[in-house]
Amino acid sequence: MSRTKPSPDEALAESFCEMLLVERGASERTVRNYGRDVGRFGAWLSKKKTSLTKAGRDDVAGYLAHLHDTGRSAATAALCLSALRQFYAFAFEDGATSENPTLTIEAPKTRRPLPKTLSPEEVGRLLDLSEAEAAGGEPGALRFHALMTILYATGLRVSELVSLPRVALRDGEPWLRVVGKGDKERLVPLTDEAISAAALYLAEGRARFTKAPDNPFLFASNGKDGHLTAARFAQLLKDAASRAGIARERVSPHVLRHAFATHLLEGGADLRAVQQLLGHADITTTQIYTHVTRERLARVLEEKHPLNAA
Repeated sequence: MSRTKPSPDEALAESFCEMLLVERGASERTVRNYGRDVGRFGAWLSKKKTSLTKAGRDDVAGYLAHLHDTGRSAATAALCLSALRQFYAFAFEDGATSENPTLTIEAPKTRRPLPKTLSPEEVGRLLDLSEAEAAGGEPGALRFHALMTILYATGLRVSELVSLPRVALRDGEPWLRVVGKGDKERLVPLTDEAISAAALYLAEGRARFTKAPDNPFLFASNGKDGHLTAARFAQLLKDAASRAGIARERVSPHVLRHAFATHLLEGGADLRAVQQLLGHADITTTQIYTHVTRERLARVLEEKHPLNAA
């Protein structure tokens, strides 16, 4: 039985997927998703008695409107448009189309979700709990208190925190040397509490977590990574949240990073300073926290202003 010859649209879509896989090294999942989006657009076009190679700007805009009308989210439509942009860039360069109909199409506006955070009082409860438990001298409690205080004092990414080298903490220096994304190094100031907690952990707790005297990590481990994993720390943090009377699902290392940034801005910190502390390359990434503080201020006004009193 002979295989049915693919239509020009199908052949072009197959060539596009092959290019993504072979030339760009895209993952199979990405290729599958892009191929699906192009295929669905092609099927929609066929009902309109046209095709991928003949589609114009109005067809692309009409399809995005169709996605909206059928209940698809703006994020889904934006991803679809991204796939079509790459497909038509390929088709135009290949000579299969005389124009790229996606060039002047604006992506659907997506509302970036505001980062989840905790109140200063809730973070205080977590810190008080970890300090009280560390007072017993148990190595795990000493390590957790050091992790907690350093994280809230610096706003590090959890990957940066758990993989800190031992030399990141230098005796007598109130600074932490952090290598972040893109191997960029930054200096982050430490609070006195974080310095004290780290020093106590180093003196009385760290040796219990590694058998290797030359282990280079601050939060050393006998595991394959040589240091505490992000997943394990997240689990410890959720367990602590339960003991502090905070819902487990509300707490994660990233939520504490958000809390660090939000609380600094609420306290009047400069946005540029917070950007540097977080290690953001682009300040627009940091600006999302200003929306969190505005929402909180609006709630305070609504709840506390005498004209709004019941």
